[in-house]
Amino acid sequence: MTKTKFYYIIFVILLLLTQCKTNIEPNKEVDSKARIEVLRSKGDLRVVTNYNSTDYFIYRGQPMGYQYELLQELADYLQVKLTVTATNDIQKKFDLLEKNEVDLIAVNLTVTNERSKFIQFTEPHSQTRQVLVQQKPKNRSKLSEMLVTNQLDLAGKTIYVTRKSVYSKRLQNLSDEIGISIKVVETNESVEGLIEKVSKGQIKYTVCDENVALVNQTIYDNLDISLPVSFTQNLAWAVNIDDPGLKEIVDVWLMEFTKSKQYTSIYNKYYKNKRTAKMVGSEYFVVSSGAISPYDNVIKQFSNKIGWDWRLVASVIYQESRFNPDAKSWAGAYGLMQMMPTTAYRFGVDSASSPRQQIIAGVKFLQWLDKQYQDVPDSLERQKFVLASYNIGPGHIIDARNLAKKHGRDPNVWSGSLDEFLLKKSKPEYYNDPIVKYGYCRGVETFKYVAEVFERFEHYKNLIN
Repeated sequence: MTKTKFYYIIFVILLLLTQCKTNIEPNKEVDSKARIEVLRSKGDLRVVTNYNSTDYFIYRGQPMGYQYELLQELADYLQVKLTVTATNDIQKKFDLLEKNEVDLIAVNLTVTNERSKFIQFTEPHSQTRQVLVQQKPKNRSKLSEMLVTNQLDLAGKTIYVTRKSVYSKRLQNLSDEIGISIKVVETNESVEGLIEKVSKGQIKYTVCDENVALVNQTIYDNLDISLPVSFTQNLAWAVNIDDPGLKEIVDVWLMEFTKSKQYTSIYNKYYKNKRTAKMVGSEYFVVSSGAISPYDNVIKQFSNKIGWDWRLVASVIYQESRFNPDAKSWAGAYGLMQMMPTTAYRFGVDSASSPRQQIIAGVKFLQWLDKQYQDVPDSLERQKFVLASYNIGPGHIIDARNLAKKHGRDPNVWSGSLDEFLLKKSKPEYYNDPIVKYGYCRGVETFKYVAEVFERFEHYKNLIN
């Protein structure tokens, strides 16, 4: 073969490769752009994650968590609302994704070839390895005798792991690799539930990811997590195998975001922060205590009397005062329910009233507002009207309803109707309309108020029965 012919062949091959790349990359770009438009038109990113002490939880009334904060950053990047579902059942997560009931599984999924057959992994968001969790002996002088310090010493041991987790498969492979017999018991107990059982001596061993083990070691100081049972592995999220557009979007975002200082800050906050033990031990750490605030019983009792979900009322109180009975606003509102003095007096309380009395008065005020909208047939829509009125006063809501009627919109619907006209009441052509009786208002604050109260309510429903 002549040199000229050889170079010609190389040139043709390179040209073909260039053309192939040109054909593929634009298609990916089109897929991802189209997928973003679908998400934005739909309005939300639907995700499923775990509820535990690191991924997603409520602490002092506020949703928090490593996965939750990452997901909120992603949703903000996509300019959509984040809609969260929580379950610790890994198979249920896969089922939700397969049925297209969620767009994304957002947990620390270990990347494996077996799982890649039915899901698409995103770019990794972190790495870890699996470790044995065991209890340290109380007699420290016998530490070396009683601890399992070598993988070969696992022969004949019984290790409990969460059902359908990668830990079971890893232990089976380890058993084959080093020629020993390990008894693996799969259970419906969560990873953190099994770790707690080891700490209490109810079981001897479990296996989990090292980053989760490190967090729990700050909570249970009698745990040893020094023995690795796997190499370092990638942890990623997952999307439906038929959704390459979303995978492309998430991959691009993850590759950029995981290099940022903000990502490092989020990771360290949940996996390297010594305050974790104090937070998890708090009576207002919902995963372990089930309590949102010191006032849950009073909120439940009086919310029930007006037929409202107590978690919605709790979300209102958090929005108003962060559960601080001594809170005062620049405008003169005070207490848990941040009632103005005139309104508070009308419902029988003042600044010296007890937290219980403040809650009772606030719930009565909600009930009174609810009666002003009995012509709104849908109870959920009516609650949004009530909360908007609680924030800005019923007069502005009446104006917005009249504007909705005038412009051919449904006056009994909040989203896409009343909220829009409340926002428009800051414009002269609307607040100067003769049908508007209460004039100008800055509706954006009330718009955000209703959205945030109901968003937090959804988190409370996810994590609190």
